[in-house]
Amino acid sequence: MKNNSIKTLVRDNILQLQPYISFRDNNKFNTPVMLDANESPFGECNRYPDSTQKKLKKRLAELKKVLPSQIAIGNGSDELIDLIIKIFCEPKKDAILMMNPSFAMYGFYAAINENKVQKLDLDENFEIVKEKFLKAAEDPSLKIFFLCSPNNPTGNSIDDIEFYLQNFNGIVVVDEAYIEFSGKKSSIELLNQYSNLIILQTFSKAWGIAGARVGMAYASEEIITLINTVKAPYNVNVLSQELILKTLEDKNRLQENVNRILEERTWLKQQFEGITCILKVFSTDANFFLIRMENVDHVYGKMLEEEILTSRRDPAIPGCIRINVGSRAENEKLINLLKSI
Repeated sequence: MKNNSIKTLVRDNILQLQPYISFRDNNKFNTPVMLDANESPFGECNRYPDSTQKKLKKRLAELKKVLPSQIAIGNGSDELIDLIIKIFCEPKKDAILMMNPSFAMYGFYAAINENKVQKLDLDENFEIVKEKFLKAAEDPSLKIFFLCSPNNPTGNSIDDIEFYLQNFNGIVVVDEAYIEFSGKKSSIELLNQYSNLIILQTFSKAWGIAGARVGMAYASEEIITLINTVKAPYNVNVLSQELILKTLEDKNRLQENVNRILEERTWLKQQFEGITCILKVFSTDANFFLIRMENVDHVYGKMLEEEILTSRRDPAIPGCIRINVGSRAENEKLINLLKSI
């Protein structure tokens, strides 16, 4: 980031906010009688969750080699995207920059907050053209650059993250939802060098716990304090926190999940070769493929007839369908259908 301190990027009204502080969660008690929060004394899940997610942050800090104070937990990464935009972007005034094509929710939450969305068109290989980025970054209304790597829906990783951190005069959000499938290093190792960096990760993909809706933001303590100030008091429920903590006890689960998906990804890539309706399979570092089809209307329709659900990407990416890696049985059903077409 060029010269600016984080405070100069934050909306004035956000700086003046006082965070909701749960007395219970910010003090230690041995055997408390809980008559402070108007809860029912009966029930299996009758108490509010820890609003600060202390146990979960402690475990994640150990895993990621950061401080607990550098972690914010969200109700999925979507909530964190929304909060980051609310913190840094003045409605009807500021703008975000996002790659095109990329994850649509960046633009969605910006639009809800009445912020302009500027799209940085990628080249034919879905790479960022640095000259175009530098030109776009000159716009003083830009407060946030959302950089998804590996990118959804294209599947490719973005190289030289530091270039964008050094040449963007605002917050750079590196969304690493699919990082575990890529073999690339996480940008978390850059946290202490760049005050304008926020990394998003999730339990929805490689961990296989999408239903729990838990996402993480890693950033400076200053930015995390801002996120914790703006977030809802009890944004991550008891059941999700307990499930994640239990999952983290299994040290092998993540790698086993990733290995199985990578094996299936390799198998699928081999099976795609020679299928006549497939024009191109784009290179991927994620758990999905972007595939250009001949007569995409017909192919997509046939898959729907067989209740094989995929993500159609045209007209934004002409003729393309995004297909994620499934189980072997699911993948075989897909391949058999494509071969028949």
